[in-house]
Amino acid sequence: MTRQGAETRDAAAPLWSATVVLRVVTLLFAIGAAVVHRDDFQRPWLAWVVLGVMTAWTIVTSVVYARERLRRDWLVLADVVLTCTLVLTSLLILSAGQYGHGDPLITTVWAAVAPVAAGVRFGRDGGVLAGLAVAVTTVFAQRRFDLDVARDGFLLIASGLLVGMAATIARRSAAALAQALRTEAATAERERLARSIHDSVLQVLARVRQRGTEVGGEAAELAKLAGEQEIALRTLVTTQPVGPSARGTTDLRSALQLLATASVQVSAPAGEVALPAHITAELVAATSEALANVGKHAGPDARAWVLLEDLGTEVVVSIRDDGPGIAPGTEKRAAAEGRLGVVESIRGRVRDLGGTAVLVSAPGSGTEWEIKVPVKAKSAR
Repeated sequence: MTRQGAETRDAAAPLWSATVVLRVVTLLFAIGAAVVHRDDFQRPWLAWVVLGVMTAWTIVTSVVYARERLRRDWLVLADVVLTCTLVLTSLLILSAGQYGHGDPLITTVWAAVAPVAAGVRFGRDGGVLAGLAVAVTTVFAQRRFDLDVARDGFLLIASGLLVGMAATIARRSAAALAQALRTEAATAERERLARSIHDSVLQVLARVRQRGTEVGGEAAELAKLAGEQEIALRTLVTTQPVGPSARGTTDLRSALQLLATASVQVSAPAGEVALPAHITAELVAATSEALANVGKHAGPDARAWVLLEDLGTEVVVSIRDDGPGIAPGTEKRAAAEGRLGVVESIRGRVRDLGGTAVLVSAPGSGTEWEIKVPVKAKSAR
């Protein structure tokens, strides 16, 4: 099987196969029970009609459940409805004597398969609801409610619950494995490119930087630019991919590391800081605007530092520079003149995320942005 086929195949396929086997086995048990009690039925002909319907439905569902492209939500719902209907036919089939002796319903354990199928298809909640529907129907069909009936109902609900949880875990595990395979493939390709780039482009940039520094003058400026591009390229080929994962998250740490240059240093936690893709995009955009402002107002020789902190319930991005800082009252004068484009853009982006952006600066002490954004969505990872 190809990697793509492994990713698209339903991870709960073994549970569907087990459902088919269980349905066939329980059908044989129901037929055997009907043969044993055939002389006691109030309407034997109806009993055989119901068993015929059960047999036909078993064949249909066995074919459908065994093929992923044929499985449909409505078919599983129809399975539950038909099962409940057939359970109620016991009211017309079983005699008063059979009810007195506690004989099984016409469907017997065959009725337990529908909650299992619902659990496989819809997960825990679907399995529990289907089990509850069949359990309530069984109570009506039994014409009594005692410990035995309660036990059977509990087992129906529990089977739907357990199978539903198993199906959900299997699908989540498969999604995680598929993401790991994609990451592995991307990492292998990035390493291959890194080796190729290191043997060619990076060596040339390093040589230009070295010679330009030695020559001085205008060549020194070229050397500085070559050094910045060398750092940026090294960061690009050594950073984890920042594309969205299967859960729609991206790694803020990797995205911010791509902003590193000769004059910008990025510090971040060792592990991944996975956030919803739109939050990552907005934080990277705000950080880029702050760094662009450093280059514009702090001068070409200014250095900047970006610090990412993951505090669990929030992430903090700090952007600090060693420029001349902002004189007191400058921000108010700029606001009065309508010149707070970048500042308000940063604050607006962060405000839309439910966070805060604080600008701290003083003459001779540089400028620092502290951006805080709550990340409650991380608890659902």
